[in-house]
Amino acid sequence: MNQELINILAQINLSEIGKDSQSLLRDITLSKITQAFFISIAAYWGAIICEKFINWLSERVPTQYRIGIKQSLPILRAIVLISASVTVLNLFVNLSTNNLLALTGTTAVALGFAFKDYASSVIAGLVALLEAPYRVGDRIAIGDYYGEVVDFGLREIRLTTPDDNIVTIPHNKIWTDAIANSNNGQLEIQVITDFYLSHRVDIQQVVDILRQAAYTSKYNQVKLPVVVALEEKRWGTLFHLKSYVMDAREEMAYKTDLIKRVKQAFARMNLAYPVVSDLPTTES
Repeated sequence: MNQELINILAQINLSEIGKDSQSLLRDITLSKITQAFFISIAAYWGAIICEKFINWLSERVPTQYRIGIKQSLPILRAIVLISASVTVLNLFVNLSTNNLLALTGTTAVALGFAFKDYASSVIAGLVALLEAPYRVGDRIAIGDYYGEVVDFGLREIRLTTPDDNIVTIPHNKIWTDAIANSNNGQLEIQVITDFYLSHRVDIQQVVDILRQAAYTSKYNQVKLPVVVALEEKRWGTLFHLKSYVMDAREEMAYKTDLIKRVKQAFARMNLAYPVVSDLPTTES
């Protein structure tokens, strides 16, 4: 009796699976395959056109709007890719509510096992898109790398470092690594420039030189404060000049300008640097 019941239930389950498969899949024809191909090509070129247009537009608007326009690129790219994916899927699959839930769950499990790291990066990318720990135009530090976010892809971001290298970093680094964001969507960033001088120098004179150099630089954002912080070392005094550059892209140019003009002022005032023999082999 029990064996007969088991056989009946098995037949019912197989019948239901067959019906589900028939209701889930649509007829696959050459016409649909051709449509899917052209939709995929259109999505690919659509994403490229969006990127080119956003980059072109961001360089032609007033500077204060550049970062905001660049930050719209990941959203536009996601809209294009998701729309194309749903359209292609709908050609071959009956996307009813029940089928969509079943397909989503099955796909998630399959991708989770087959492409664990890739899936982790994609999910992290969606989280980063919503929570915005970094955006296009931000200058960030992740691990050993620092630079400007120039591209926000589905799986990774690309940084341009100060020495013009392109570094690709997967989104799943946000699960494990600390992310330092220098400007967090703003155009200005703080620049810290260090100067090392002897204990014998006039502290107030040095502070005045540093502040004047910052405020008179063509790169300086005058609306934000200039701060000089001191740190006493065994070999001398370390001066931290903290000021803001108007455009994050000009960070290195601003820092170079500050160092050049400050050192020229130090030379005119005959200010002493630490004695080389006093300098430690490691920072102390």
